Order: sequence, then C-alpha cells, then structure tokens
Amino acid sequence: MAKSKSSIKNVPARPPASAGDTRFVCVHGHFYQPPRENPWLESIEVQDSAAPYHDWNDRITSECYAPNGASRITNKKNEIIRIMNNYARMSFNFGPTLLSWLEDSAPRTYRMILDADKASAARYGGHGSAIAQVYNHIIMPLANERDARTQIRWGIADFELRFGRKPEGMWLAETAVNRNVLDLMAQEGIKFTVLAPHQCARVRRKTDPAKPDAANNDGWLGTPDTTVDPRHPYTVPLNDGRSITVFFYDGPNSRAIAFEGILNSGEDFGHRLVEEFRPTSNDDEPAQLSHVATDGESYGHHHKHGEMALSYAMHWIEDEKQARLTIYGEFLERFPPRWEAEVEEDTSWSCPHGVERWRSNCGCNGGKPGWNQEWRAPLREALDYLRDATAPLSEEFARPLLRDLWAARDAYIHLINNRSRASTASFFEAHQAHDLSEAERIDVLELLELQRHTQLMYTSCGWFFDEISGIETVQIIAYAGRVLQLAAKLFSERGAALETEFLHILEKAKSNIPEMQSGAEVYRRYVTNMRIGLEEVGAHYAISSIFRSYPEDGALFCFNVHRDSHEIFNSGRGRVALGRARVRSRVTEESEDICFAVLHLGDQNLSAAIKPYVPQEPDQLEAFTNFSAEIGNAMRRANLPEVIRLIDHFFGNMSYSLTSLFADEQHRILNTILNRTLSEMEDSLRKIYEDHASLLHFLIESNIAAPPALALASSFAVNASMRRAIEADPFDPVEIERLLHRAETDQIELDTHLLGFTAGQRMKRAMIRLEAEVAGDPSAAGAIHAAVTIANSLRDIPFDVNFWQAQNIWNDLLRRSDKNYWTEEWKDDFKKLGQAMNICVDQLVVEAGVSAF
Repeated sequence: MAKSKSSIKNVPARPPASAGDTRFVCVHGHFYQPPRENPWLESIEVQDSAAPYHDWNDRITSECYAPNGASRITNKKNEIIRIMNNYARMSFNFGPTLLSWLEDSAPRTYRMILDADKASAARYGGHGSAIAQVYNHIIMPLANERDARTQIRWGIADFELRFGRKPEGMWLAETAVNRNVLDLMAQEGIKFTVLAPHQCARVRRKTDPAKPDAANNDGWLGTPDTTVDPRHPYTVPLNDGRSITVFFYDGPNSRAIAFEGILNSGEDFGHRLVEEFRPTSNDDEPAQLSHVATDGESYGHHHKHGEMALSYAMHWIEDEKQARLTIYGEFLERFPPRWEAEVEEDTSWSCPHGVERWRSNCGCNGGKPGWNQEWRAPLREALDYLRDATAPLSEEFARPLLRDLWAARDAYIHLINNRSRASTASFFEAHQAHDLSEAERIDVLELLELQRHTQLMYTSCGWFFDEISGIETVQIIAYAGRVLQLAAKLFSERGAALETEFLHILEKAKSNIPEMQSGAEVYRRYVTNMRIGLEEVGAHYAISSIFRSYPEDGALFCFNVHRDSHEIFNSGRGRVALGRARVRSRVTEESEDICFAVLHLGDQNLSAAIKPYVPQEPDQLEAFTNFSAEIGNAMRRANLPEVIRLIDHFFGNMSYSLTSLFADEQHRILNTILNRTLSEMEDSLRKIYEDHASLLHFLIESNIAAPPALALASSFAVNASMRRAIEADPFDPVEIERLLHRAETDQIELDTHLLGFTAGQRMKRAMIRLEAEVAGDPSAAGAIHAAVTIANSLRDIPFDVNFWQAQNIWNDLLRRSDKNYWTEEWKDDFKKLGQAMNICVDQLVVEAGVSAF
C-alpha cells in the first residue's frame, strides 16, 4: 500500500470549536476537467497518454476525485484509523460537464459528492458545501452578454438538478471577472463568488454616504500589490441597487498549496492555515476567516496523497480547537460584510495580464523554448466569427418553430441533462410555436445542439497551453466542427459557406510545429475525420457485430440501434455478417434505416458495405432477402470471390474497414484479434525462458551479463506470468510466491507500475464478490475466505498495491445496518481482511460506532 504522508495520534476525537469562536477556516477546491467527449458520440474515447487508465477523467478520478470522498487518516504505523469525506467539510465546486461524466462513469464517486453536500448542510447551519460553476468554463469577460447569461443559467440549473437546492455561490472560470459579469450573476440570485486578492481594486468601510471619510472624500482605499485583507468578505455594489459578496482568498497560502509543497505534511498545512489570524480589538471584525482556494486536483492528482494532508489538516484544526471549520455560505450569514469593494476589470487568477491568456500571446504559457502563442488571437477570432454568423441564421430558422430561440436555449439545459420522452415533451410544449411535426422537432433539436456547441467551443482550456495542436485546443476546434456540420445541414448554402471563412481565419493561427502549419491544418487533420453521420454509426454497428452480440434493441454511444435482422455465415476463417437495422440519435432524434454486409477474412482483413434501406418498400425487402440467400449459397461453397462480387453488385462498393470503427471499439477488437498472437508469443518466450533457466542462473552466479535476447525473453515471461497469476481465478498465492522468488533469483526487473495496478484491480474484484456474498448471492459463497487469501498475498508483494477501492468497500460493509451475516467466524475473517489491507480495525470500528463487531 502507498505510504501516508501524515498521521495522527490514537486519541478520541474532540468536539469542534464552539460557535462563539472568532477564528474560522475555509478550504475551497475548484474541481474541474475540460469536457473531453467526442462531439459526435457524446463519449470520451481512449486517451493513450492516460494509460493504464482509459482517459484522463478516469485517471484523475482515481487519483483525486474518488480519494477525496473517502480520504484516510492514519496512525504512526500507517494504519487507517479514520476515513473521511473531505467534500463534507471543505467548500467546493465541480464543473457541470465533469459531474455529468462522473454520474455515468464513476457513480460511487458521484454519490460521495452529493452525499457530502447534504452532510455539510447539517454541519454548517443549513448551508451546503457545494457552490455552482459557470457551465463549461468559459472566460466570462470575453463572452457576449447572451452567452454569459446562458452560462450562468445553465450552471444554476445543472446545480439544482444534482444537489436539489439553489446555489448560494458560483465559481467563475479562472476567476475571470468584471463588474458586468458580477451583475449578471446577481441578477440570477447568486449571493457570492471567490476571487484572487490581486483582483481587488479598492475597498472602503460601509459608512453613511452623507458622512464621507475625512481623509478621503469617498472613503475608498486602493489595494495595490494584493494588499486587500482576505480575512473578511466584501460587498461589491452593482447596478439598480444590486450587490454581490466577494471573498478574496489568501494568495500566499493558496500558492503554497498549489506550487510550494505545503501538502507534503498535513500538520504543516494546518499550521499554515491558522497562522493568518491576528489579535482583534472591539473595533475590528467580529470574526476572522482564513481561507484558501486552489484547483481541487491539488489534493491527490498534482500532489500525491494531498487529500490525506487535507483530511489531517481539517481534523487537526478542529481536534486541537485551533479554529472552527466553515464554508462561505455559513460565514456570510453569520458575519455579513462590513466593507465594500470594487474589482479590477477583466482580470483572472492565472494570468497577470488580465484575460490576455485567452486571446493573445501575453507570455503566459508552458515555457516551451522558442514557442509562441500568436495563434490564440486568430483562434478566438475564428470562433467569434462562427458564433456571430450563426446567431442571425439561427434566429431566422427558429422564428416559425420556437416562441423565443434564446429562451429555449437557456431552458435546453434541462433537456441536456434528461433526454427522456417526458422531459422532451415538456420542453417542446413550453417552447414550440405550434405543434411540430417529427421533421420540425429534429430541426429544432439540431438547432439547439448547434447552440450548445457554440458554448462548448469557448471552453477556456483551449487557449491555456502552448500549442494549437494540443488535445485541449483540438477539442474546442472539434466543437466548432460540429457547429459547422449542423449549420451546413440547417442553413443550406449559407451554412455551408461558413466553413470557408472559418478556415481562412484559422490559417492565421500558426502552429509551433512546422508540419502542423496552422489551425486550419489542425482542423483538416483531426476534426474532419471525427465528423460522422448516421451511416458511419451504422458502419460501426455492422463491423463490431461480427465480433460481439448486440441485443435487438441497444445503445451505441448516444444512439439507439434496433436490429431488424442479422445473419452470420462461416467458411473456414472467412465470415460474412448481413443485417438490417435502424439507427436513431438520442440527442437530435434523427434516424435512418440501413442494411449492411461485412466480410471478415481473418485478423485485420475486413471490409464492410452500408446503404440506406426503406423497410416500407416490399421491393427492397425482397431484394435484400434474395441477396442474403445468394451470399449464403456462395459461403457454403467457400466461394469468397463470388461473395465479394455479390456484395459489390448489391452495395456498389465496400468502403468501410476496421479503421472505420470508433476508437474504443477499434482498440477492443484489435486486442481481441491480437490476443491469440500475444498468447502464442507469451507461450514461446516462456518456453525459451524455461528451457534456458539453468543457463541464466549460471550466468548470474558467474557475474556474467545475460545476452540481451535471453534477458528480454526472461523479463517478458516472468512479468506476463505474474500478471496472469494475479488475475487468475481461483487465486494461487503459492504461484505468486514462486514467481517473486524467480524474479529475485534471476535478477528480473518487474513492471511494478502495471503489476501494482493489476493487483489493486484484482483486490477490488474480490471485494465486489464479497459484497455479492453479503447480499445473499449463492454464486459468491466463500468470498470472505478468498478475499482474505488474496489480501494476505498481495500485502507481501514487494511493490505498492493500491488497496484504496477495496478498503472503501470494506468500510461500507462495516457500516451496513444489516448485520445478519455477521457470524463469529465471518467477523473474524472480516477483521483479518481489514488488517491485511492496512486498516486499524479496532479503532475504525469504534469511529464507525459499530456495536455488533
């Protein structure tokens, strides 16, 4: 197990500081990842750079988002004595697009986040620890008013759906702000936001306007060089009597978290937070707030075990009565601002030049020598052109269909989050100009998707880094590609003409990589290949159907596929799949009937043909039925040339292949094809190693280096065998021990990163099976004994194994209210299991208040 960086004495928890204390601490985490979904599939495709995880969302969830929902406090023996949900004690915001992904792909973590907000409301006087965020992290001062308002309204609506309450505060992307943005937030009922100290322009005490300050006519005091006092909130006066509260976070302490290694020690972190308090007098503020704000990824992703440092710091602050933990909403209610402030216009927390990082070559970059960011300005120019050109076309197109396009766009967030029939019907009833036909409904949904992607294409990460061909910038250009595709479909020639001018502007966005040339080449090289229609979805379904069984009605990314027919004919290594299906988009409701033929001659040799099919026309059904019969006859005669001729004649050509598959399925199928070859290679290398093991031993004993070929075969064979042994069911600890001994004896370096990951996943599977046993699944009988055996074996492996997920399941089982399965023998095994996974069972049982143990 990975070693903890902080520990705490085995002492009972003390009650928190009393409500009358004047010292308060708030830690805010901005948890966010840019949307990474393929704009046409609404799904994140495999990202090799995140290996061994599927993608970066998956990896950062494992390293940060999930650990903060079940963070550890350990004793000096590195045993877990407490598991805490950090989200329930800190202040946080999650990007709505990230929460959407977590809901679908990491539901346990998603539930931890929602549960934490409910728990924090009980802890903090009815105020939840979560605050909202502008929807997809656009730089608000650079947005037009209509887009800025949509971002706020979408962020609020998404928050209300997930957390079941109205948000009190809202996080601005990169804390980018100006007075107009604050006023828009106040108009929508937002009470507060959090900004960097250098974003404060000036402050003054709230006084009677009729009695100006004698030293300064209006009482305003400048705050140059981040001299604003962050220990209390400020009211920012806005238009028409509105106002909003701003908390300017502690800059030095926030930088220490993000960049200076303060998270290496939870105790140091806690001390740093309470060192900001000063002696007070009767004339001072009634309470002081020490608060910090950083990217939430600091706690676990950027700084390994940072979540444990956070847990320890918060626990130490309360246990030692150093201060009282709070969140912004609670503090604001108890201690309303006594000061006013004005903000510096068009500023952010990550660019000292204001908001130039998102529109110019300001010098803020990743530091790649010789590179520039001159591409930023023409990229924004191209996107602004596309947004402004499609807006009047959209209004004109929507006029006979919708009562108000922009009101419908603001309400579209409810459909984005819930595309059920009932939700869709309710949306159209509220916004349609008349009862729409099926074709008109599709038009409206496509129009609103165009508008959604004009929002997504402004996601701030596209400008943040060094190069226009980076994955974040390619992502926002892909959103623009989806806008262009929909514009061409909806607005005919005028829509199709937009691409020419868009690319003309992108030509000015020069890449730092000579062969990449410009943003226009990035678009042509990466985005053009991503663009798909229903036929391409049908081709993916047809090709993958030869390798997997689909149900009659199933989901494929953001599409539904209904199978009308499917047949497979075999002849030697050759196979042909024929079928008819209906492909329907769950997003836009457009649909198409297709028929297909797939010819697989083994390995990667595959071709497919697709064409539209109209099931209502008897002639087409009869033609396809006759074609199927002819293919069947040709396959029975093993006449593959005749099969190819028949397919070419019926479809015209076979224009699809394995490369036509979407990335994830392509990886899966290629792995299926490769498995036999890899298995044969592993067997061959294992045999080479076994046959020459004695020679290898002799060479080692003689201090003679093994020939590279033999060393390579030995390393591959032992690592492959170890991986298989870890994954094996039933698990054999004797084989694990034997392989470890071989690796040590033969001086074979183990792939500890991959094997540690594999071992962690194996332990997780064992615990999931234990959950099934507890739930009464007879097929999981004996799971507790198997889990103990696996945990004891993996604990002794000489490299780090991440037991985190398995420990969480153990903790969940401990806290279950139903204890019918707790026999004395079961409890004994369960205790041994916890101990094997580095849990201080007795103390965690007491902390959990479990009396039946």
